[in-house]
Amino acid sequence: MQEELTGPLEVRGHVEAPPSKSMMQRAIAAGLLARGTTVITKPTFCSDALAAIDMARILGAGITCGKEEVVISGGFNPAGNLLDCGESGLSVRMFAPLASLHNSSVTLTGRGSILKRPVFMIKEALEQLGAECTDNNGYLPLMVKGPLQGGEAVIDGSASSQALSGLLMALPLAGKASRIEVTNLKSRAYVDMTTDLLNIFNIDIVNRNYVSFEIPGNQRYKPAAYTVEGDWSGAAFLLVAGAIGGSIRVGNIDTQSPQPDKQIVEALKKAGAVVKPGTKEVYVERCNLSSFEFDATGCPDLFPPLVVLAAACKGKTRIKGAERLKYKESSRGEVLKNEFSRLGVNIELHRDEMTVEGGAMKSGKISSHNDHRIAMAAAVAAIVCEGSVTVEDAGCVNKSYPGFFRDFEKITGHRSGKPFFSGKSLT
Repeated sequence: MQEELTGPLEVRGHVEAPPSKSMMQRAIAAGLLARGTTVITKPTFCSDALAAIDMARILGAGITCGKEEVVISGGFNPAGNLLDCGESGLSVRMFAPLASLHNSSVTLTGRGSILKRPVFMIKEALEQLGAECTDNNGYLPLMVKGPLQGGEAVIDGSASSQALSGLLMALPLAGKASRIEVTNLKSRAYVDMTTDLLNIFNIDIVNRNYVSFEIPGNQRYKPAAYTVEGDWSGAAFLLVAGAIGGSIRVGNIDTQSPQPDKQIVEALKKAGAVVKPGTKEVYVERCNLSSFEFDATGCPDLFPPLVVLAAACKGKTRIKGAERLKYKESSRGEVLKNEFSRLGVNIELHRDEMTVEGGAMKSGKISSHNDHRIAMAAAVAAIVCEGSVTVEDAGCVNKSYPGFFRDFEKITGHRSGKPFFSGKSLT
């Protein structure tokens, strides 16, 4: 499925940010582990969230999905031995430790790009904590067998914090206390997202300055009422759209959130856009944009919208953190460089730094490489292109933001086709 957008487009109006898929997945996992009834309001039913729902059901949760809420009857009691993670990296790294709590083998698999993303760091961590694991030369499928005992482990946090988040969710239920030492942790804010949610479910974690984490064993998750906050990752594309195309007011985003992608506000200010943050919304208006320098090491998912912003600026923008783009849905740094060259944008990669030459963008055809953030970036780039931009495999936005093209139409007047849905049942 593809989308064709003809620029230039004027951006106006108000739109709500989508619910956070990352927080939705964490809440589903917590609801599974809490005996009793957990109610999740303002849910998202993006593809990653649906994968987490399916896995939680297999691991013992009763789940009823409605438009405005998800009700989870928790209780960890696996009824199957195969978990399909879809294309969700977080689900693999979070549900593998959870599955390791059981004394029978469970195999995690997936499809598409997830099969090319390494899982050796999960295997190594779980083996240190008493689980048995078998992988496919460092990749999925991954078989795990518990019970996870707890104890001490050392993990490398340079590539991702997701394995740590999975351990922090599973180890409170282990038979003994645990201590996790972390080296080279890059994404502290994602860990904060996990520990903040665990606190809501009455789980205690002691964070020793992000170098070590102490987790008491034999804890109990308590069911909770949880509202999924708005997603700064999705909101970033909308805010950039306003900065390069007119003005926009994006609601349902909390400027006090631990989500690292709220740093898009600082990038927009550096570029010269008019930015007026509120408590639960941000207003952005186009102004004379110029090149900027930005460190995205702690928020690598911002690279796609930052590239669009930089391409609309005068001069050469420098963005640090490019080495963190290797193991995403695509090799995101190379994909951004190659695909945006089709629009006349010159992007260079120098180890950990990406440089983007600003200037006029031309029409062209962009392959999303089945990467939701590349698809959204290409669509936003069309706002300032002279001519049409065709986004191939645009339906991949289902992974995180199924309503993206509907919202894009709302703020630009561009008429898209039918909204993209995954086609999976919510019940």
